[in-house]
Amino acid sequence: MLPHARQQRIREWIQKHHNMKIGEISEKLGVSEMTVYRDIQPLLEEGLVKKIYGGIALNRVDPQPPPSVHGCVICGRPIDPRLAYRLVLSGQRVETACCSHCGLLRHRQVQEQVLQAVCQDFFSNTTLSAPMAWYVMGSEPDIRCCQPQVLSFEWKEMAEKFVNGFGGVVLSFVQAAERVEREMKADADCCTRQK
Repeated sequence: MLPHARQQRIREWIQKHHNMKIGEISEKLGVSEMTVYRDIQPLLEEGLVKKIYGGIALNRVDPQPPPSVHGCVICGRPIDPRLAYRLVLSGQRVETACCSHCGLLRHRQVQEQVLQAVCQDFFSNTTLSAPMAWYVMGSEPDIRCCQPQVLSFEWKEMAEKFVNGFGGVVLSFVQAAERVEREMKADADCCTRQK
């Protein structure tokens, strides 16, 4: 079973049972406890679970508001979990952006308050640390979200392969954040001059 499938199982079990022992999860999945610890890391990062003695428990604070109720913190679009970018801010506040484009913009706006930022790998849909991810801008496939569209990848090599097939450019977290902010300012300046 792939890590993403195991994480989904753990997610379902924890929402049903509210807490579980690491050994119990290990036995149910047929993997080592070390593998379970690796599998729960993204769930800890997104705020769904918290560590307790010998296991994990459902975090009572809802880490992500339901998409139907709350939209993107920047543009107001509905949240597609496959593209979402989440910011955990001081004071246990969680903000969700519809995509990496809006997430990078918001990250720059509140960077002093950011405790953690996570996004989704475009191919595997696994949760990534946003500052460790690689970003593709300017590719051909239209994901029907914000422009310029920004896709996140866990591995630089996968991002480069995607660019080879669909165009665009591979950028680090800092490069992508600077470029999105620069392009947004250029668009705002253009609109101001036209008025």
